[in-house]
Amino acid sequence: MFEILKSFETKYGYLKKKGLIIEGLAMVDVKKKKHVIKVTRPLVFDNRLIPKRFEGLDVKTSIKISSEMPKEFNVDRTKPDWHKSYYMWAPERFMKFVERCENELRAQLECPQMTKSELLDALCFGNFQEHSQKSQQLIKEGKLPAYKAN
Repeated sequence: MFEILKSFETKYGYLKKKGLIIEGLAMVDVKKKKHVIKVTRPLVFDNRLIPKRFEGLDVKTSIKISSEMPKEFNVDRTKPDWHKSYYMWAPERFMKFVERCENELRAQLECPQMTKSELLDALCFGNFQEHSQKSQQLIKEGKLPAYKAN
């Protein structure tokens, strides 16, 4: 299994220059002994560059949360049960962020020809429409709170 991680680091290690942190292997299901490759990325990162799976293992990607998050993602995480009131990664937050910072995002991602749709895909887990549909379904099921502005 460590060979797979080494191979992943060899193939995707260049993304470290863009802020990717390869955390290593993690077990996500003890009973099934399911492992994943765990990585962390900054918010402004082309997530499409990271595979969903690599040599039989899922790649679990999380976004590094910092004190310098854009205003669209500023959620008071000090309140108890904040996640019951706000969904930090709501599709609407990504849309507002791209709308407000479109040109800066293109420059930061070093891709001046990106469309708004491509920016949303890049920032939003690789596929904005898929994320949006999944979020709406989870809201209907009561597993996520409906979007509300900060």
